[in-house]
Amino acid sequence: MTDTTRTGVSGSPFRLLYRSHSVIPVDEREATLAQIFRVARSQNEATGITGALLVTDHWFVQALEGERSQVQSLYERIRSDTRHEQVTLIEAGDVQSRVFSRWAMAQVSASGQADIPLEATEGRLHTVAGVPLTRDQTAVLKIMRDTIGADVV
Repeated sequence: MTDTTRTGVSGSPFRLLYRSHSVIPVDEREATLAQIFRVARSQNEATGITGALLVTDHWFVQALEGERSQVQSLYERIRSDTRHEQVTLIEAGDVQSRVFSRWAMAQVSASGQADIPLEATEGRLHTVAGVPLTRDQTAVLKIMRDTIGADVV
C-alpha cells in the first residue's frame, strides 16, 4: 500500500520514534504544550508530516511519519529544543503505511483535550470514548508507552 497523505508523494513513508524528558516547569506546562501543538500542527501540515505526541508528567514520546528527509530534518530541530533533555531515538525506518495519517500531530494523553485519549484496562489499550484503535496504532502506541514505562497515559 502506498501512502500519499498530504504530500502527494508516493513511496514508503518513514517513521521515527523518540523519547525525551520534559524540563517544562509545571506552572508553564499547559500554555507551553498548547503552543507546541499549535506550531507542530501548522508546520507538519505544511511539510506533509503526521504523527502523535504522547505526553506524561515528565516524558514526551513522539512518532513522526512522512518523507524521510523531512522527518529527519524535523528530528534534528527537535533534538536542540531546550524544553526537553535526554532525547533518545527509539526506532526509525521505512514503514508500509502511516498509522497517524489523520493527524498533523495528535496529542496522546489521559486529558480530556487529547486527540487520542487513552486508557488501559486489563492490559488492553483503547480510547477513553471506547473508540477502537487500529492494530497498527495499538502497536505503535504500545511501543511509545512501554518506552517510558507508562501504565496509563
